[in-house]
Amino acid sequence: MSVRVRRIYEPPEPDDGLRVLVDRLWPRGVTKEAAHLDEWPKGLTPSAKLRTWYHGGGSYEGFRALYEAELAAPEAAELLDGLRESVRAGPVTLLTARKLPERSHAQVLLELLGGADG
Repeated sequence: MSVRVRRIYEPPEPDDGLRVLVDRLWPRGVTKEAAHLDEWPKGLTPSAKLRTWYHGGGSYEGFRALYEAELAAPEAAELLDGLRESVRAGPVTLLTARKLPERSHAQVLLELLGGADG
């Protein structure tokens, strides 16, 4: 199993495998051609309310707990299960525009998919 997080602004690499954008909004300055995306499951992204709370000064720990609760909802859980299947099948790269991916929803997904110690 191989899953990792990269910024979408980095050029694609041969070992990226399945490239999945995990941001709800399209990243500024990136064309769809340059992104080389395979999937964009918007249902896996944090809700607008949660994003606003976190960026307004909420703690990462609180964000993580609330985001994991959102991921338990049926649509998100189904998408997460599908992503787990993809990880079992080969390398997966989670793409985000966040400047600090390690303090974002991408890190939470990475850990839930077994790509980092959580």
